[in-house]
Amino acid sequence: MKAIVIIPSRFGSSRFPGKPLADIKGKPMVQHVYENASKAVSEVWVATDDERIEIAIKKFNGKCVMTSSDCQSGTDRLTQAITKIPDASSFDVVVNVQGDEPFIQPEQIQLLLSIFEKNPQTQIATLVKKITSIEDLLNPNKPKVAIAGDGHAVYFSRSPIPYLRGKDVKDWCSERDYFKHIGIYAYRREVLVEIAKLPQSQLEKTESLEQLRWLDNNYKIFTAVTDFENLCVDTPEDLEKILKTI
Repeated sequence: MKAIVIIPSRFGSSRFPGKPLADIKGKPMVQHVYENASKAVSEVWVATDDERIEIAIKKFNGKCVMTSSDCQSGTDRLTQAITKIPDASSFDVVVNVQGDEPFIQPEQIQLLLSIFEKNPQTQIATLVKKITSIEDLLNPNKPKVAIAGDGHAVYFSRSPIPYLRGKDVKDWCSERDYFKHIGIYAYRREVLVEIAKLPQSQLEKTESLEQLRWLDNNYKIFTAVTDFENLCVDTPEDLEKILKTI
C-alpha cells in the first residue's frame, strides 16, 4: 500500500495570521510538521495558497504544491493538490496532517495507515484518544466520537456522547470510556475525490464538523486509539504555552 502525506497550510488564519511560519526552536511550524511526517512515509507535500509558505518550504528542500485561495476546507485543498502532484494517482491512501500540529508523532501516522492494512474495506480512517477529564468531556472545542464494536465512528459531536443515563456527569469518565477526536485523517484516494464533491449536510452545519457530511452520505470512518496527546496550535497563546513546555 502506497501512502502520501499532504499538509494543508494557509497563511490567513483569523485567530493566528501567519501561523504556519511561526518560529519554534528556529524552524517554522510547518517545517516541524513536515519533518515529523517524513519519519512515517517517504512522500510528503505541503499544499498552500501563499507564496510566503512556498518559499519557506523550499528553503528546507521540502515539496510544495500551490492551490487556490478559494478552497473552503483542508479536504478541498487536498483534493486539488492530488490533481497537481506528479504521479499522485499511484498512491492508494492520502493522509491529511494539519499544518498546526508541529508535534505530530510518526507513530500516529503509522497507526492510521495500519487501519487500512487490517481492513482493506476501509474508506476513511482517523484517530481518537481516551478522555480522562470532565473538562475535556464538556469542552465543545474538543469533539467527541461514539465508536461501534468494530471500530467505526457512529457519530461525532461537540456534546458528550453517549449520554450516561442515571449517573452524575462528574462521574461519567470513571463509569465508561469516552473518546475525543484527533483531527488527522487518511482516505482512499478515490474516496477523497468523491467526498470533496458532496454538499454540506444538515448535521455538519448543526455541529460545524465536516466529517458528519461523510457519515450523512454513508461513508464509514474507522478509528484507532492513540495514547499521544496532540499539542495543536490555534492561537498565539497556544504557541506561547507550548514553548514553555519544550
